[in-house]
Amino acid sequence: MRIGIIGTGVAGSVLAEMLADAPGLAIEAFDRLQEDAAAEAGTGLNVGPNALKALRLALPMRHAAVRAASLPWRRWFIDAAWGERLFDLDLLDVAEEPGIRLRWSELYRALRAPVAAFTRRGLALEALEEDPAGRLAPVLRDTEGALHRPGGFDLLVAGDGRYSRLRALTAGVPAPRFHGIALTRLLVPDAADCPYDDYGQWFNGRARLLSYRLPGGGAYIAGSVPLPAPEAEVPEAVKSAAHQAALYLPRDRVACPAVAWMVDRIRRQIADLHWARLQDSPLLRGACDGRVLFLGDAAHAMVPTLGQGATQAIEDGIVAGLVLRRGGGVTEIGALRDARVEFVRAFSLEASDTMLPGGDPVEGSRAKTGADFLGKLRRLYTDIPGL
Repeated sequence: MRIGIIGTGVAGSVLAEMLADAPGLAIEAFDRLQEDAAAEAGTGLNVGPNALKALRLALPMRHAAVRAASLPWRRWFIDAAWGERLFDLDLLDVAEEPGIRLRWSELYRALRAPVAAFTRRGLALEALEEDPAGRLAPVLRDTEGALHRPGGFDLLVAGDGRYSRLRALTAGVPAPRFHGIALTRLLVPDAADCPYDDYGQWFNGRARLLSYRLPGGGAYIAGSVPLPAPEAEVPEAVKSAAHQAALYLPRDRVACPAVAWMVDRIRRQIADLHWARLQDSPLLRGACDGRVLFLGDAAHAMVPTLGQGATQAIEDGIVAGLVLRRGGGVTEIGALRDARVEFVRAFSLEASDTMLPGGDPVEGSRAKTGADFLGKLRRLYTDIPGL
């Protein structure tokens, strides 16, 4: 069986390693980015304990590699902007091991290393054809405009992210659902004077800062900015340093040291802020009568509130790899993954209640100490069907 993987992001790289030594399977992977471009990708991210569990059980060497490239994520706390503690959790109370926090570039480096030998870089998917046997044959364009036809594949896998070209060609472009929140991301390269370490969130009304330290002395800061309507674009005025400071600094109280530090860094690096909008898109596992498989964000882009984007991509790659190694296909992968993914998507949106219109950040954060939320968190972090 010949399998082509379009995109060696998180899910594509994990799947490629899972299948690399499988008898009867020939694997080829393609990525539009050159290695030097991928090496600088992204800012920071946290990966949940459930992804680490999956790696530990299925790819122990990759588990060790990502642990070595990261800092542990063991604590999650939520404060009001003036420092009042609303929620404080040791992840080992609901998980079997800590999660991790690291830069995107380091995660890519750790996951792509074992599949580099059979990955062709600098090739973007242009179109699809069929070979005489009825197999899908990708047409790829290189950075100089030349077309490449690597032949037909029994299975094509979309690991090319939220804006998947393979999904667009085979199933159409998914319609995103927006939730009225703008998101910012910022990497602070030198955070030697940062007054906190592990994963924290700070609310000033529904405006929220999220931050943690990263390996190498940096820190990651993410902001959540309420918009006037679910489909609203981000107004240019919101992007100014003055507006950003006003969002996160309390008017009638003194900001705690953590918030004051983050606001100062945002002001200094206002031009470096990356902007997006909180959104998700419908789950779709496959197309073309089982000849195309969607994984990670190509299958199920979700809101990032619980840090499950890359985490679910790792789960996807591992479970899909186990199924394909034993001769299964897209239907069996969907049977193991889709109910799990829908639970994670719904829970991630539920956990966003403190940012969404009508939410109460203070009482909503305190409610997360209750048995219902912690029970769902335990299920999220420990229960992975298919392993």
